[in-house]
Amino acid sequence: MIEPILMTTVRISTFNGTAGLTNATGFFFEHDGALKLITSRHVVLDEDTDHRPDRLEIELHVSRKDLGQSTGFSIPLYQNGHNIWREAKDENGLVDLVAIDIEKNALPRTVVYQAFSFDHLAPANARVELGSTLLVIGYPLGFEDTLHHLPVARQAGLASSFGLRFKGMGYFLADARTHRGISGAPVVMRKPHARPDDPFPWQLLGVHSARLEAFSRDPEHDEILGLNAVWYADALAVFFS
Repeated sequence: MIEPILMTTVRISTFNGTAGLTNATGFFFEHDGALKLITSRHVVLDEDTDHRPDRLEIELHVSRKDLGQSTGFSIPLYQNGHNIWREAKDENGLVDLVAIDIEKNALPRTVVYQAFSFDHLAPANARVELGSTLLVIGYPLGFEDTLHHLPVARQAGLASSFGLRFKGMGYFLADARTHRGISGAPVVMRKPHARPDDPFPWQLLGVHSARLEAFSRDPEHDEILGLNAVWYADALAVFFS
């Protein structure tokens, strides 16, 4: 039996015309019948590196009985010269999250997916202890189960106080080994006291953004920090307002 958490997440390929650019990760989020693809903003536009794709392609499962059956689904990023994704802001400016509307009628008739919802977010008063085990579900370096087209899970630990904005920014820190391609991945934690028969025993805590680095690190003598910025999932509410 395939764990439903693996069906929430899709591999993203970015393109400029027919030229492939980068790999990334995204996941489905649904509310009141509206389905959206969530990923990092820098996946669709990164001014600092002049990364400017004009479309995405995601890989969709099209058979419950045979996960080896999949198809590419192309999503244009611009319409009439305007971007089609929604951005989010806080008091510090843009956050590294975007949402892209998915027209359900345009999806393959037999598409198979699982979507997060607001029911899967941790309660506002949730206590998540420092060092708690988290999972990052995604496609590091585009790596996947090439037979079944499924993502992989990397273990992470909560590395900053959950509920506090690290350095005043809208993210917390996770201690994890991550790679390019996992930007936009959902970061989840098993529900406290989850029932053995719960079909989806996961809480969505945030969205992986990027590895962080210390400016004082000497690449010749110091290992990488292994710390990552994860934007709080409650920021997704703005996309449904």
